[in-house]
Amino acid sequence: MGNISFHTNSLLCAIFILLPCLLGVIRDSSAQITNRETLEITIGGSGGSQGNSNCNCSPPSPPHEPECPPPSSGRKPLVFVDQRLAVVYPVIQNFKNIITSDPLGITKTWVGSDICNYKGFFCDNPPDNNTAIALASVDFNGFQLAAPTLDGFLDQLPDLALFHANSNNFTGTISPKIAKLQYLYELDISNNRFSSIFPTSVLGMNSITFLDIRYNFFTGSVPAQIFTQTLNVLFINNNNFISNLPSNLGCTPARYLTLANNKFVGPIPRSIGKASATLMEVLFLNNQLTGCLPYEIGFLKKTIVFDAGYNRLTGPMPCSFGCLEKMEQLNFAGNLLYGEVPEVVCALGNLVNLSLSDNYFTHVGPVCWKLIKRGVLDVRKNCIHGLPGQRTVTECVVFFWHPRFCPYIASYGYIPCKFPHFSSPRSLTPSTASSPSYSALVRHRL
Repeated sequence: MGNISFHTNSLLCAIFILLPCLLGVIRDSSAQITNRETLEITIGGSGGSQGNSNCNCSPPSPPHEPECPPPSSGRKPLVFVDQRLAVVYPVIQNFKNIITSDPLGITKTWVGSDICNYKGFFCDNPPDNNTAIALASVDFNGFQLAAPTLDGFLDQLPDLALFHANSNNFTGTISPKIAKLQYLYELDISNNRFSSIFPTSVLGMNSITFLDIRYNFFTGSVPAQIFTQTLNVLFINNNNFISNLPSNLGCTPARYLTLANNKFVGPIPRSIGKASATLMEVLFLNNQLTGCLPYEIGFLKKTIVFDAGYNRLTGPMPCSFGCLEKMEQLNFAGNLLYGEVPEVVCALGNLVNLSLSDNYFTHVGPVCWKLIKRGVLDVRKNCIHGLPGQRTVTECVVFFWHPRFCPYIASYGYIPCKFPHFSSPRSLTPSTASSPSYSALVRHRL
């Protein structure tokens, strides 16, 4: 019995000694199982079917995830061959967005960074940098584009030298900001729907040499400053200008001056003789000009076309016109001129067409008779006795019943050049078949 008691006591002592260790192992194993279940719940998502449903503990926070970059648009960045083209790219695209009509699909080519291959756009080296590439020219002639304005487009092309936009449907006015375009020397906005007054923004542009605003709806007066601009070409015909011609008109250095088909009133300025060094063609056709012809017209020794037909000009024809040695086309048809057709005018050797029909001339001499026979001189519907196709006697009597006077009448017999030789005119092919001034009387581009 003593041995049994001894062994029993020894076993109880061992149990009391080992029990804490066993409890620690059991506790560690339980923790491992719990941690494993927690990990499985975290990886498995909500863990509704995997973890301990009686667990009241909050799930651990998910690990931090890096921010994702925005999704790619799939477009390659635009690469321009020159920064100057990058500057005008948004200008062109903004203009494209306001175009309301493009029947020829022109703007479909205005895509991408290759601006120099857009239809209507042309690149070149700018004057200030021969190695740069810039947008130098815009040619929209005949494109039939429609837009409510050119503002924000034309005035935002800093390297532009030429802008041609004949035969489109642009409207609005011309922004004064175009005056800052330092290289622009040709501006053609003809045959559009521009309105308001003369675009005075061009008056401060020293570089401009070609201005074509014909076939629009400009009105009011023409500023005198335009005739001091360094222009070679000024086409303002077929608008609604209503004013006297500026007295400094003759100060223009223009070679081609077309003022036809407006509503200009008053006389032809006497200053016109000052344009003798440059003026080659001038058209006053179809206006409401009045007064007598200034003898200073005879100073225009380089002029080959002078057309003042269908106005209300009156008085005799000055003999100074006999000094127009290069004149080919001289037209005063449809006026109120009278007296004798000067023989010195009919003696001009380069005349191809001398139109004096629908006036009140009363006499022609032998030199003029030769021109009539050759079909060069047209004097139908005058008051010349003995010629067919003249006005009735009644018309002529009524006209001359009212006395008419011209100032400076003594100047009408003055010939400010060496007295011309009377010779038969040469047989010439009219160079005016390609006359820029007469071509401007047609709507479309020159």
